[in-house]
Amino acid sequence: MNKVIALIAAVILSAFAAACSSDSSVNNAAPAGNRSSTNANAVTANAPAKPADETPAPVKAAFPDAQSFTKQHKDIPQNSIADIEKDTGGKVPDTDHHSYLAFSTEGGARKQVGAATVVKADGKDVVIVYENKDGSPYIKEIRADGVPATFLSQFAGKGHDDKFAFGSEIKANGVDESAVKAITMAIKIDMLTMQALYGKAHAH
Repeated sequence: MNKVIALIAAVILSAFAAACSSDSSVNNAAPAGNRSSTNANAVTANAPAKPADETPAPVKAAFPDAQSFTKQHKDIPQNSIADIEKDTGGKVPDTDHHSYLAFSTEGGARKQVGAATVVKADGKDVVIVYENKDGSPYIKEIRADGVPATFLSQFAGKGHDDKFAFGSEIKANGVDESAVKAITMAIKIDMLTMQALYGKAHAH
């Protein structure tokens, strides 16, 4: 009888120990929901970062109705560089030309509303806003902090065939002469560059 009681007690103890071992393994494991969350976080962390918007604030300010911008890179052909430098007497600053295309969304359709470039002149960032006329770029407006609008407004409406000479078409209008020459040269070079890259072909 004692042997039977001892045997029953041994079986009960064995079952209790197994139950404790099972509880311990469950408690040490991460809940299924947490495991899923951990894996999702790992995937997110390894996902490529979304490209930052490189559009300068002055360019965005020139297109208040635009919902998005695209930065455009284009290499200027060597023969175009030679022509531009011959026509202006200046130096093309870089063979990689940058422009910013502005887009709006009307009725669900994405539409380009303009383009702009940023050039350096006299230590200032000069924003040149372009519009398209008959397949060629024309200057819509020029923006530059600290430069009078009476000077900058002289460039509005000019295209690649227009004169940009200081002292005749372009007046100082209160701006320092060295600054006028630098800004005028930078604008003329950029205008001819935009024409070479985006304008329609001309016979002359």
